[in-house]
Amino acid sequence: MYFALNDDQTALREGVRDLLTGECTPELVRGAWADPAAGAAALWAQLTEMGLPGAAVPEAQGGLGLGACDIVPLLEEAGRVAAPIPLVETAFVAAPLFAAAGLETELDLLLEGKLLVACALDGSPLVPYGQFADRTLISSDASAGRSIRMLDAVTTAAAGSAVDSIDATRAVLSLAGDRPEGVRLDLSPAQATAAWQRGVLGSAAELVGLARTLLAQTTAYVKDRRQFGVPVGSFQAIKHHLADALIAVEFAGPAVMRAAWSLDQGSSNRDRDVAMAKALASAAAERVAAIAVQCHGAIAYTTEYDLHLYAKRVWAGSRCWGSAEWQRRRVAVALGL
Repeated sequence: MYFALNDDQTALREGVRDLLTGECTPELVRGAWADPAAGAAALWAQLTEMGLPGAAVPEAQGGLGLGACDIVPLLEEAGRVAAPIPLVETAFVAAPLFAAAGLETELDLLLEGKLLVACALDGSPLVPYGQFADRTLISSDASAGRSIRMLDAVTTAAAGSAVDSIDATRAVLSLAGDRPEGVRLDLSPAQATAAWQRGVLGSAAELVGLARTLLAQTTAYVKDRRQFGVPVGSFQAIKHHLADALIAVEFAGPAVMRAAWSLDQGSSNRDRDVAMAKALASAAAERVAAIAVQCHGAIAYTTEYDLHLYAKRVWAGSRCWGSAEWQRRRVAVALGL
């Protein structure tokens, strides 16, 4: 099956790419390590002007009414620049949930760019972006259609504690212990499951974008880095590593688009396809990050070098919304293995 973008999707993707390339520089990402909230706010304001907060919200409720096949390429672009913002959680998970649950106040604030949302929909106590999100969505297991509850920032802060992450821009909060009840969203089990699937798919799309950036950076580096009088990229061992990395990414990319198509079409295999997309994207991104570090050598281990901004985001993000191993088990169950 061939998954190509139409003219409108291509134009939207290029517009988002131009904005993110200009606004979400490595300097902004590095600054977000020191102050995650400030980094997210600056970028969120720019994306709001393009209407991205309402991308997955029906037009009748003030959004753009886009489908997963329209939004996934945009999330991949956010991954390319390691955007230090809960874009998947806010625009792809929370926004359509607020619309479906009739939470008009939250939806209006989100569409105006005044609301950022964090998610922990798998029962995990860890909430990426929880330290500065305005709302937090929690569930014991949304993948099984369990109820989803919403916490405000005050309640979340009182119930949680800050924890370190390999990627400081994610500002992780831990809700270990008794969780607050919060507000239960008026959703069907199918809607709760769909929210989980969108989160998994969005995370996979971001990982593909991150992997493409790491691969491009490494390819450029080995063309310039010289050893024994020749570029190190001319060495067969380096070529084979980069070829393996490219193959992994090129397998993951179409799987992510297939999963997006399955969600848009309401396919009976959508849970399997989403799990497969995340398994391939996580594995590919982790492989590319490891190869990138190896091919760069010692300079890859310095915090002053930009590579670590993207590699650490991969290592943190690949395990969220289900690791490659966990998602592969879901695929096996779906196949009856």
